[in-house]
Parts: sequence; C-alpha cells; structure tokens
Amino acid sequence: MVRPKCCRKIECSPDTKYFKPKGIPVVLLEELILNLDEFEAIRLADYEGLYHKQAAIKMNISRQTFGRILEAAHKKIADALLNAKAIKIEGGDIEIVCGKKFKCSNCRNILETLANGKCPNCNSKKFKEEK
Repeated sequence: MVRPKCCRKIECSPDTKYFKPKGIPVVLLEELILNLDEFEAIRLADYEGLYHKQAAIKMNISRQTFGRILEAAHKKIADALLNAKAIKIEGGDIEIVCGKKFKCSNCRNILETLANGKCPNCNSKKFKEEK
C-alpha cells in the first residue's frame, strides 16, 4: 500500500510564474510545469545553499523525498533550457507558510496560510497579500 503524500510547506509562491525563451512566440513553444514544491526545492538548495536535510525539514518532508523533488526540478529546468521550452510554475500538494496574510480575491476571506494554494471557502486560487 502506498503511503499518503505529505503536504509540502513552501515559504511563498514566486512573483513571476512564467518564463520563456526570448524571441519565440508563446504559441510556438512547448510548455512544461514546474510544481511549486519543485520551485521551493530549487530555492532552498541552489539559491539559499541549504543542505538537503535542512531544506527537507523546512518543507516538512523526508531528505530522500527532497532529493527526488530537487532532481525532478533540475531535469525539467535542463529540458527547458536545452530544448527551448517555456516554464510555467504552478500546482502541487503544498501549503504556503510565510508569516503573511492573504485575502481571497473571490470571497474576501483572510488567510494566514494557503493550504494547496486554494481558499478553503471557495477554492479560488487568486489571492492578494494583506498589508
């Protein structure tokens, strides 16, 4: 029997969620999806320079799982760079935890965390950061 997937914690979603090669129209590009947990793994390991064990603790997952997520992210990014593909950053079984509050653009519900990137009231994925 397969173990249930843990909700991965990320420290805020990226401001920019789409990258594409310059000079090629979007309609001509193949697009690949980089999940938010893969983006967070790249941020923690490659940008912040954390060891896998430290990064795994921050994401609430095992070190082995962190390694698999990071490997998948590296493979997707390499594919996009080598084969001129667009990268769309979205999705995944995540919970956003960053000490900020968010307001749902749809139902105006105020949230401290975004479990699965959705509003628990209306399932909207559109949020604005509360100041």
